[in-house]
Amino acid sequence: MQLNLTNITYTYPGASNPAVEPVTATFPQGWTGIVGDNGCGKTTLARLACGLVRPDGGTVAPKLFSVYCQQDSSMVPNELEDFAADWGREAQELRRVLGIEDEWLWRYDTLSGGQQKRIQIGCALWRRPDVLVMDEPTNDLDATTRRQVTEALAGFSGIGLLISHDRALLDALVGHCLMFAGGRFVMRPGSYTQACGQASVECETLQRERDKAKREKKRLEAEAARRRVEADLAQAKRSARKLDKHDSDGRERLGRAIVSGKDGVATKLSASMAGRVAKADEALQAATVGKRYVGRFRSYGEAAPAKTLIHHEAGMLSAGDFALDVPELWLGPIDHVVLTGDNGNGKSLLVRQLLSEVREGVKVASVPQEVSDAVRAEALAKLAQLPPAERGRVLAVVGGLNSDPERLVDGADISPGELKKLLLAEQLVENPNLLVLDEPTNHLDMGSIDALAALLEEFPGAFLLVTHDESLRDSLEGQHWRIERNGSGCRLRTQ
Repeated sequence: MQLNLTNITYTYPGASNPAVEPVTATFPQGWTGIVGDNGCGKTTLARLACGLVRPDGGTVAPKLFSVYCQQDSSMVPNELEDFAADWGREAQELRRVLGIEDEWLWRYDTLSGGQQKRIQIGCALWRRPDVLVMDEPTNDLDATTRRQVTEALAGFSGIGLLISHDRALLDALVGHCLMFAGGRFVMRPGSYTQACGQASVECETLQRERDKAKREKKRLEAEAARRRVEADLAQAKRSARKLDKHDSDGRERLGRAIVSGKDGVATKLSASMAGRVAKADEALQAATVGKRYVGRFRSYGEAAPAKTLIHHEAGMLSAGDFALDVPELWLGPIDHVVLTGDNGNGKSLLVRQLLSEVREGVKVASVPQEVSDAVRAEALAKLAQLPPAERGRVLAVVGGLNSDPERLVDGADISPGELKKLLLAEQLVENPNLLVLDEPTNHLDMGSIDALAALLEEFPGAFLLVTHDESLRDSLEGQHWRIERNGSGCRLRTQ
């Protein structure tokens, strides 16, 4: 069994550029990774493969039972009640492997994002589809839960399409990678690390070919210019206007040259060079190296003049039966804080409380873990209404975070990763004193995470970063706060 995509194309209504240009790919049984920068069309391609979106052109065959597990963990699975009521061996095994407690299934809206994601994945696997798409399944998950999810997905025997920026997950599951580079999708065999190694070799080879083609074009252009001069001189020699009317010998030599064609050699050589230069230019255009938008951009933000941005008195924070013991906290104008902890330990609860205690006059830029449709529409509308100069600054930040700014202007259906970058950029250009980012790396590609780390390292004000990304946490200097289980509750520890 395999799924075949042949010359698939798709353009969102109202967009001027296609979201997916002709793609042909074959997905065998087992997991195939779909990898690329934010906005390259990964999710759209997967939705086309699942039959959730009809392509403008091309075919998807054969027709198979497909399930798409989307990025947004807050979306309640349609089959949740059936899964909760199933006490068969398979359903119970899925709940065990994923660490899903029975009572979670009856209070989905009160769960953390990581707990909701585990239930989404359990429901998707429980349906036993022929084709299963997992779209960023580990976004909200701590290290322990990621291991549980990896084990559960490894047991799937159908055709799996895994959209992810989680390198460890990709390496553990996939046997092929459909990678976006240079404006097109290319299927490569092997794990993510192996596919990236092959792509790197191909990119280096292409860069050498491009450099060679560039040098050859330059050489041929210089040769063409020299031959044009020779042709012009030859043409001048054919003219008898400068000969004395009594110079019969000169006129005889000129006539013999015309008859023999020797004086036209330079002109013919000059004409042939035009074709050679055109071919060299074609070779140069063919050796196109994929464009990356990540780069340095001007620094935004400023330290607040106040000595204290947040002061939280020691005490307990509660939400239903959950309690979090929090010591006295102070956040100064240039403090950099990374907050970590397992799913369900109260990180978002603490962030909401601290945001409510920010001192008056402090400018805050906040990007939540999940972004609603209303916030999405508001962000795009705000971008469209900005004056040209300010819009340019916002788009420059988006570009610096490794996304194509033209996609935002185009009005295409932007990805969750692009949306998070836009939300951050629109607030960042207003020079905030405090950044509060709750799991900002969710939905971000590898290049974007590196760019975000560089932005945070240079941010002149204070920031509070909530993350499960251990590499990002370790790359940043500052305070580390961690929420840990403490008996039946949780406690925040600072260091």
